[in-house]
Amino acid sequence: MTAKEKQVIEEMSYETMLRQWRFAPSGSTMFCGMRGNFFAQVMYRKRDELPHAEQVKASKNVGWEK
Repeated sequence: MTAKEKQVIEEMSYETMLRQWRFAPSGSTMFCGMRGNFFAQVMYRKRDELPHAEQVKASKNVGWEK
């Protein structure tokens, strides 16, 4: 995993990350190996830094259907 890949992930908003988490195609390289572990760690950290109401708002904005 490159420094640039880490930077891209770190710069994503929680909502953007959640959208990718829900709708990326199966087998997406964003969620494989070290990159996938890093993505999950950053997404969960960003989620935990938000107030609950903001977490819910992001989830509703993303929805469950494309």
